Amino acid sequence: MASIPLLKSREFVDSLSDNAVYAMPWLFDIWGRSDQLEPEGNWSTWLVMGGRGCGKTRTGAEWIRSQVEGDTPLSPGKVSRIALIAETADQARDIMILGESGIMSVTPQDRRPELYVSRRRLVWPNGAEAKLFSAKDPESLRGPQFDCAWLDEFAKWRKASEAWDMLQFGLRLGKCPRQIVTTTPRHSPALMRLIEESSVVVTSAPTIANYANLSRSFFEQITNRYAGTALGRQELEGELLVEVPGALWSRDCFEQNRMKQSPVLGRIVVAVDPAISSKSSSDECGIIVAGVDTCGSPVDWKAYVLADFSVRGCSPRGWAERAVSAYHTFKADRLIAETNQGGDMVGEIIRQVDSSVSFKGVTASRGKVLRAEPVSALYEQGRVSHVGVFKELENQMSTFSHGGIRKTMFSTSGSPDRVDALVWAITELLINTGNSGNPRIRSLR
Repeated sequence: MASIPLLKSREFVDSLSDNAVYAMPWLFDIWGRSDQLEPEGNWSTWLVMGGRGCGKTRTGAEWIRSQVEGDTPLSPGKVSRIALIAETADQARDIMILGESGIMSVTPQDRRPELYVSRRRLVWPNGAEAKLFSAKDPESLRGPQFDCAWLDEFAKWRKASEAWDMLQFGLRLGKCPRQIVTTTPRHSPALMRLIEESSVVVTSAPTIANYANLSRSFFEQITNRYAGTALGRQELEGELLVEVPGALWSRDCFEQNRMKQSPVLGRIVVAVDPAISSKSSSDECGIIVAGVDTCGSPVDWKAYVLADFSVRGCSPRGWAERAVSAYHTFKADRLIAETNQGGDMVGEIIRQVDSSVSFKGVTASRGKVLRAEPVSALYEQGRVSHVGVFKELENQMSTFSHGGIRKTMFSTSGSPDRVDALVWAITELLINTGNSGNPRIRSLR
C-alpha cells in the first residue's frame, strides 16, 4: 500500500469490510520486514541476532503467534505446547509476554491468551499452552515436553549450555518441533556452538532497520556515542565480534588506540599481499594503506592504518589497478608487495599499470606468525592506531593466533590476507626504517 498513490490506497481500504480493516494491523506477514519473517528451508532452529531495538522481541512474539493460532480463535494451530525461556522467569513474563512487543501486545483481542502468573502459564483460547522458564534453573526443563520454544537473549545466559541441553531433550512433541532464539550477539561459547550447527538458520538486522519505531533522540545519542566502536558493532549493528583465545590482537587494543583523524604523516605506504587466483572463492588480495608520524626519535614514531582496499576475485591487473589507485589517492611514498607467489611478475604488473610508482618487492623468509608477532607487540605498546573502523581487517586480526585464522561464519577466509598486508606495511614503517632510507624525506618520483 505504501507503494501506491494515497488516493488508490484509500479506495482500497474503503472497499474492505470492517472486519478486514480491523485485521490489517495484525497481519505481520504484510507489515514485518523480510528479516523478521520465517525463513524458508528445512531448519530446526531460527537464530535471530540483531542490534538493540531492531525488533527481535517482535519477531519472536509474532513467530509464536504464527505457530499457535489457527484459522479462527478456537481452531488449533501448528503447535500446542510451548516453552518460553529468558534469563529469569520475570524477564520472560515482563518482556516476552507483557512487553511492548511481547505476545500480548501483538495479538488481537479475540485470540489473546490468558496469563496465569502464579502458575507461570500462558493459555490461548484454542487450548495451546506456554510455560515460562528461567535459564538460571536448567533443571526445571527436565521433565516437561514441547513442540515449540522461544529463547530470548540467549547470549547473556550464564548457564546457556546447560539450559539449551535440557530444552533439546524436552523438545520432542509433534512431527517437527522447532525453536526460535532471539539475542543481541555477544561472545558466548554456547552461541558459537549454536551458529555452527547445520540445522540452524541465522538472520540479523541492525538497530537502524527499526528506525521508524525508535525515538529519534535515542537513536542519535546512541549512534553518536557508540557508532564505530566494538560495543556499537555488537549492540547497534548486531554483529558477533569473535575473539580467539591466544589471538595476537585483542579488540580492546583497537578501541584504546582508535582515532578519527591522523596527524601529519612523514611517510605513507601501500602494502599488498597478492592473491594467487582471481576466482570469487579464492583468497583475498590484501591491500592496506598506512603511514607514520616521524616526529621525535624513531623509537617514539607511531604508525596509523589509513585504509583497507582489499579485494577478492580480481585478476592480477585488477588488484594492481586498485593498489595503484590507493597509492595515488593517499599520495603514498612506496608500494610494497609480497613476491613469494608471483616473483618478478608482481612488480611487472604494477609497472604496467603505472611505471611512475615507487615499488618495492618483499619476500617472506619466516612464517606468518613470526612476522606478525613484532607488529602485535607494537600495537600493545600503543604505537599503532586505526584511523576509523576496518571491520574485516579487525575481524581477521582478532581471530589470528599461532594456529592461523579461525574460520567462522563471520570470518569467512581461512587465510590472513589483510593481516599479511598490514604486517608488511607496519614492518616497513616502524621496524625496517633503517633499511628504507631516511623516512623523514618523501621520495621524489
